[in-house]
Amino acid sequence: MNFLDFLNCIPKIETEILPAAAAHLKMMPPERADLMQQLDLTKIIPKKAAVLMLFYPKQEETHLVLIVRNSYPGVHSSQIAFPGGKVEHFDQTLAHTALRETHEEIGVAPVQIQLVRAFTEIYIPPSNFMVYPFLAYSREDLLFKPDPNEVADIIELPLVEFMNEAIVVSQNRTTSYSDSIAVPAFKIDSHYVWGATAMMLSELKETLKKVL
Repeated sequence: MNFLDFLNCIPKIETEILPAAAAHLKMMPPERADLMQQLDLTKIIPKKAAVLMLFYPKQEETHLVLIVRNSYPGVHSSQIAFPGGKVEHFDQTLAHTALRETHEEIGVAPVQIQLVRAFTEIYIPPSNFMVYPFLAYSREDLLFKPDPNEVADIIELPLVEFMNEAIVVSQNRTTSYSDSIAVPAFKIDSHYVWGATAMMLSELKETLKKVL
């Protein structure tokens, strides 16, 4: 999709009603769905994180950036994610966290980014994080500078490819819920995006379907 055409859709995106949990559920592993029904989120004090769903032009076509996290001892090792991270005490707002972490992880400065709106937060039981996603765009053809301590690779996903229904697949994975379970995922080149990031992508995709 041409980036100028995408920009023309921004006013509609700003006011569109979000599908929220209905979209999340489409990419939620069954065991996770069962666990979420049992949880009382009012009794949980989660850590907070914020991420950026950042669109930008590449050769005039609209792209969305994702990162491949480094391998480390932790539940999110080597996973595909949006740039972003944990809220720090000095962050003024959740949006500030998303912008700061994006700058630190992939080298895109806040002055290059225009925030559009917040999307629906999502709770991640294995790490006890509530993650707050924000949609944003840059008018620039971005040059990424990934932090080697946190980012193993950058994925530049064309919007036209993201909107293709064929990238939604089922894959057997080992998760925190099961040693082997079929989970819904987005297949992007050789990568499989599942879990919380897939659920956020699902809400983004269902919203874009209504406005593009």
